[in-house]
Amino acid sequence: MITTTKRNNLLIIMCILLACVAMLTGCVSNYSTEEKQEAAETQVSSDLMEEETDSSAEIIKIVPEIVEVDWSSYFNGLNGTAVIYDAAKQKYTIYNRDLAVTRSSPCSTFKIISSLIALENGIIEPENSTRTWSGEIFWNEDWNKDIDFHEAFRTSCVWYYRQVIDDIGEDFMQRELNRLQYGNCDISDWEGRLNTNNSNRALTGFWIESSLMISPKEQVEVMERIFGKDSDYSEETQNELKQVMLIPELDSTDISIYGKTGMGKANGTVVDAWFTGFAESTIGEIYFCVRLGRTDGMNVSSSLAKEIAIKAISDYCA
Repeated sequence: MITTTKRNNLLIIMCILLACVAMLTGCVSNYSTEEKQEAAETQVSSDLMEEETDSSAEIIKIVPEIVEVDWSSYFNGLNGTAVIYDAAKQKYTIYNRDLAVTRSSPCSTFKIISSLIALENGIIEPENSTRTWSGEIFWNEDWNKDIDFHEAFRTSCVWYYRQVIDDIGEDFMQRELNRLQYGNCDISDWEGRLNTNNSNRALTGFWIESSLMISPKEQVEVMERIFGKDSDYSEETQNELKQVMLIPELDSTDISIYGKTGMGKANGTVVDAWFTGFAESTIGEIYFCVRLGRTDGMNVSSSLAKEIAIKAISDYCA
């Protein structure tokens, strides 16, 4: 038999053992908690370092230089603006800054964009691009026949591009303009009913004195997104566009200029005259845009905008 004294001793030993186990468990538990806390603090510190690194990267991002110049002699009294962006120097040279950031209708300069989208997505296949003339007599005799892509771009044939844009469709066009960050990206007046100069559906659309608007500076930025070193568009598409945009009379010089004119009227008066594109020269690629607006008592045209752009580019690259 176990005596009362032995029983008491056993109980004391068991109590001591249980107390030791509890103490050991508490130490393990505390140690795990400390490890977890230390790991959490390390992760927070790491996250903070990453945030600081990201913030530093944003801070050192290069902002292009903007230089304002007096090119009034090029414009000879015309109300207009010129923007040149030198990609190598990351520098804008701007005449009439207020007008350079003012949005207006792109008119036929938008044929660069509709061609880009159609070529990139197989809607225009250059070797099989002829579209059938409806037989309607248009004011431009060059449009009164079946026309292929190259001639449609060269003659700025509106009915051809009205068909191309309808083939692209509203949803896809909207996505592509958002991707390009093209001005206000507003194609809400798809049919071009806001146009006060023409009501013929074959000759109207959101890009002709209607809902879509873009500034000259934005035109330049879009040109770089298409043709610059970080372009998302295929080399094949860019080369096809370059073929139709090349200004042939300047091809023999040391500067190759690629561009598109555009002109829009409101109530019979020219309110937008454009020439935009890019140039390859010995100093590298530059992107440009010239826009002329309504000028009382003076003739305004896209051919004048083109002349001014060529002078500005030539002098800049000299």
